Formats: sequence, structure tokens, C-alpha cells
Amino acid sequence: MNRELFVIFGDPVSHSKSPVMHNMAFKRVGYPGCYGRYRLEDGSKLRDMFFKLGLRGCNITVPHKEYAYKACDKLDSFAKRVGAVNTIIYKENQLQGYNTDAPGFLKVLKTMLPNGGKVLFIGAGGTAQSTSVILRESGYEVEILNRSEGRLKQFIENGFECYTYDSFNGDGYDIVVNMTSAGLKDDSLPAPKEILNRALSKAIGVIDVVYGSNTPFLEFAKTKGLKTKDGGDMLLYQGVLAFNYFTNEKYDLKDIEYAMRYGLSL
Repeated sequence: MNRELFVIFGDPVSHSKSPVMHNMAFKRVGYPGCYGRYRLEDGSKLRDMFFKLGLRGCNITVPHKEYAYKACDKLDSFAKRVGAVNTIIYKENQLQGYNTDAPGFLKVLKTMLPNGGKVLFIGAGGTAQSTSVILRESGYEVEILNRSEGRLKQFIENGFECYTYDSFNGDGYDIVVNMTSAGLKDDSLPAPKEILNRALSKAIGVIDVVYGSNTPFLEFAKTKGLKTKDGGDMLLYQGVLAFNYFTNEKYDLKDIEYAMRYGLSL
């Protein structure tokens, strides 16, 4: 049986649990798919590599989600609005792009803050772009903090309150989210401690999009008695939606989630 090939592109990518999730789901539903990892250092080569590898679809993680957006021939309406893609399928002789990060993150946030509230994102990459929009549309107030001004331009144009380290004076946040890769490969925090102390002064909890480890940011929040959640559930929920696109929406989402959750537990 010929199997359709899927990968996750990123740098780094060796830590990714997406292959075990997707392969477990392929096995459970009987779909002829195989999913692997591919370290892509130059995001501008994503489109060429997609075709060189003979892929049916892919996911994209940091730092290539904006490159993925540019690689697509066709975008769904939400991906087009937010300028970031994390799921691509080859369909009708086109690369078609979607964003499943944002609805996946929204589902996670609702478990901690179900009725709206004020959220601070630390980091201004592709994941922050998409999730800031869907959160605002769902009734949350979102502000963005980034080390420098360059990446904040799109957020400012979209009407978000934005800060750099030098200009930060926000407060009153319910949830603070690390949208950077800080803590993935080292013991760094996503922002200086004095900024984190201010940001967390009234918070009930934090979320770190990094998963699979007790990051320095989560440890810092725990010293303040705050609720913490890593990126595992976000990974799961966005993966279910991506798998649904990969398989042309043939399967029950609960079956996919069950298989993927089991895969993550191994």
C-alpha cells in the first residue's frame, strides 16, 4: 500500500511529538499515512522542500509560520486574515494553507479563563498573530509585549496595545502567555524578571506554548502560586484539526483526539 507522506517543518524540530500523535491517529482510523520530522533551517525553501519530499501535507512550527503563509497558493479566510499558516495540504494541484494554532489555543485558554478577560502575550511571532485575532473576536482583551519594535508593526496596525521591554507599563492581566521559544533549549525566561513581576502581579495563571518540559517561565509562575499550563493541550487540539484537513474531513474528531492523546501519553 502506498502511503501518503506528511512532516512537521521547524528549527528545532527533534523534540516534536507531532509524529507520534499523527501516526497513532493514522493507525486508529486506518488511513494510509506516515508522518515524520524535517529540520528546515531556511524557511524560504519550505515550498521547494515540500515538493522535493513528495509530501501530501505538513505542519509548520517555529520559526517558519510566516514563510509557510507565503508558500501557499490558496489560503482559508482565517489564515489570510492573520498572516500565519501552520498546516498545509496539497490539493487540486495547489498548496492550501490553514491555521489550526489559533482555535487550538482558544480551547486551552477557555479551560483557565472561560468568560473573557485580559491576556498578555510575550512574543510577536506567527502563533501570536493568529491567536491574538481569534481571542479578540471571542471577547478577550489582548496586549502584546516583544523585545523590539520591528515585529509589533502588524499588531499595532490591527489595533492591539503593544509594548517593548523599554516601554512596558501594562498591568491587570488575568493570564500571561509565553509565545516565544524561550526555555525550549535553555533556561532562559521570555522577558526580564522585573517585567514578569509586573505582568504577573494580578494574574491567576500562565500558559507556555513550549510543551513537554517544566520551563523556567512555568517554574517562575509557580513560585508565585499561579496556575500553570504548558503547550501540550494546544499541540493536541491544533493537531486534531490539522489531521482533519490532512484526511479530507473523513473521520470523527473525537476518534482523532482519543488516538492522539494516547500517542502523547506514550
